[in-house]
Amino acid sequence: MTRRIIDLRSDTVTKPTPEMREAMANAEVGDDVYGEDPTVNRLEALAAEMVGKEAAVFVPTGTMGNQISIMSWTQRGDEIILESTAHIYTYEVAAPAVLSQVQVRPITGKYGAMDPCDVKSAVRGVNIHFPRTTLICMENTHNRSGGCVLPLENMKAIYDIAKERNISVHLDGARVFNAATALGVDVKEITQYADSVQFCLSKGLCAPVGSLVAGPEDFVARARKARKLLGGGMRQAGILAAAGIIALEKMVHRLGEDHQNAKRLAEGLSQIPGLEIDMASVQTNMVAVGIKETGMDEFGFAAFLKSIGVLVNPSLPYVVRMVTHHDVTSSDIDEAVSRVRDALKK
Repeated sequence: MTRRIIDLRSDTVTKPTPEMREAMANAEVGDDVYGEDPTVNRLEALAAEMVGKEAAVFVPTGTMGNQISIMSWTQRGDEIILESTAHIYTYEVAAPAVLSQVQVRPITGKYGAMDPCDVKSAVRGVNIHFPRTTLICMENTHNRSGGCVLPLENMKAIYDIAKERNISVHLDGARVFNAATALGVDVKEITQYADSVQFCLSKGLCAPVGSLVAGPEDFVARARKARKLLGGGMRQAGILAAAGIIALEKMVHRLGEDHQNAKRLAEGLSQIPGLEIDMASVQTNMVAVGIKETGMDEFGFAAFLKSIGVLVNPSLPYVVRMVTHHDVTSSDIDEAVSRVRDALKK
């Protein structure tokens, strides 16, 4: 009998809920480039209100959201500061250099959080030889560190440094609602420490497509034009926005279930000889699993787990990443742990 696949590669594999599909089928639409799609307009207004910003713009992807934000805050030849393993720096195809023609200054953080003293030291002084520091980017939750949450005091300290030097702050908040859930706060408590924020609808919130970029009205106007430049001007996008509205209204409150399942997964795997997990890093819906003692590298281990019907992502050298989400139940977690344990014993 074929084993059922348990897909822990990412929360991007979530399927839209039946309510989302119904809303998409019945969505009222218009031409969004003309500003005439009522469902997109409703989504953008809802998103802006939820994160405490003046306005928002709907974009196809989080990467586009981050990049139009950088384009809208900087000029060619500027420098931006971010954490050395940030998604913008690691996974976005050198887009800051290609699209905005800015230099990136990476700072090594701990669990994704930059030391404010390091950030302050990295800000450029006025000198004919130096680029201008015009933007600081933070990421919360921090993907590469295993979904860790930036402490609010850390964000505030960096935001205060930026404001002292008249520097803008952008938050890559792809999973910012996971961060708010983990901290037990309203998401505005996080987004208040950024001038702009990008967040995804298509990860733990289960929408099929889309992200939002929110910030001041003049910034969003620039971002909207940058979106058009990059080919992101969509027409009857209300079909997609309808699912996004359901995501924000109905799916945020359940993210805690994913966090509980991630802890359940981490605790189960940590009891298996050959696997190593830093439990301090299991803060939201991701689990980074060290596998060096198994004798396999991350690609070999991912292939090994695929053969038993458990899908994971190779992450770092000798580390695989597992992500819990709406389409994985607690019984799926127990089954995955059992399969891994039995397979490694053999």
